[in-house]
Amino acid sequence: MKIKSAILNFVLLILTTALFSQEVLDKVVAIVDDNIILKSELYQYSYSLALQLKMDPEKEKVEFDRLVRETLNDLIVQKVLLVKAREDSIVITDRQIDGTLDEQVNRMIKQLGSQEKLEEYFGGTSLRQIRRDFRDEIEERLLVDNLKQQKDFEVRISRREIESFYRAFKDSLPEVNESVKISHILVEVESSPGAVKAAEEKTGGILARLKKGEAFAELAEEFSEDPGSAARGGDLGMMQRGDLVPEFEEVAFSLEPGEISDIVRSRFGLHIIQLISKGGEKINPRHILIRLDTSAEDEKRTVENLEDLRARILTGELTFSDAAKEYSKDETTASKGGDLGWFDIDQFQVPAFKEAILGLNPGDLSQPKKTQFGYHLIKLDDKKPTRKLNISDDWEQLQLWALNLKRKKEFEKFVEDYKKDVYIEIKL
Repeated sequence: MKIKSAILNFVLLILTTALFSQEVLDKVVAIVDDNIILKSELYQYSYSLALQLKMDPEKEKVEFDRLVRETLNDLIVQKVLLVKAREDSIVITDRQIDGTLDEQVNRMIKQLGSQEKLEEYFGGTSLRQIRRDFRDEIEERLLVDNLKQQKDFEVRISRREIESFYRAFKDSLPEVNESVKISHILVEVESSPGAVKAAEEKTGGILARLKKGEAFAELAEEFSEDPGSAARGGDLGMMQRGDLVPEFEEVAFSLEPGEISDIVRSRFGLHIIQLISKGGEKINPRHILIRLDTSAEDEKRTVENLEDLRARILTGELTFSDAAKEYSKDETTASKGGDLGWFDIDQFQVPAFKEAILGLNPGDLSQPKKTQFGYHLIKLDDKKPTRKLNISDDWEQLQLWALNLKRKKEFEKFVEDYKKDVYIEIKL
């Protein structure tokens, strides 16, 4: 469905509503069973999609009119699927609705800057009322998504179908870019004892003021060195286990709403945490972060230590894998000997990694390389040149593409068949 991305882009939809809703005189443009589609709803989605497509509705009237018709068709399909989901007695729990609603509301707050600005944007409506207004829409979307997932899960694909897919599309399938398998050892720049003491004294002073009753949000705005949350009073939004560094997460999940932690140290610095709310497996914490300053001397010492470690590996004193297990600060890969797996050479999320391995042969080690995480030793384990996709090397990728294509076709057929049993009237 062409407007799926627009429908799922909840925040963009909300932010375009005010721009265009006053220009649309409302009326019913379609009836699907006992559900209606309003003209305002149709144009909100259409303008949202036009915005994503960089289409000017005033200058490109023919294209926009076509987009409106396509959008109406997709909205009708959404309502048809909603009818089917309810007919099949698909159940969405309050926890699922609340969790999705929390995520969407927090995204809007983040985009607008604060809860107060969100409430102001909606004409002084309280956050509670905003949540209530969007709850039904969230539930409907989750019902349709659940139905789609169930139908996708029912689709199976055979080896013969995958081979047939490959034969049919092999000339148009993309090439596999050059890929590399790498491992790394991450060493963080550690602050001097003097810098740690200064940060502890500053954080301790803030904690003392909190204990005297000063507002956490105000002190976070004044002192926190986390640019992503300081302006929001330290609010980090809804989080679940695994979203936060372990030291922070362990303390945050142990707090009760309103409770303030002692000083917590992580690789980002020193934190004071307050829990705003919790629900199920999710929490909404806020924090004040004081970073641990590092000097040029601290960086120099880190690089020298990493160069010494590199020399020990090259002389065979210890293997790269053993060195990663003992010294790497990357908790995700250290236990695996630093193994990061295979990467497309042009799709490194950390560009410095590509720079580090240029000119290396399999088995070679890079020089210490600086990133935002610290300093790395990178080992090029293996590499594969650019090549055509083939059955033997790329079976899993071909299986996924073939399965997704079959799911798409079968779901489209399911929708068209079911539409015949649903009352649909278009009044546009």
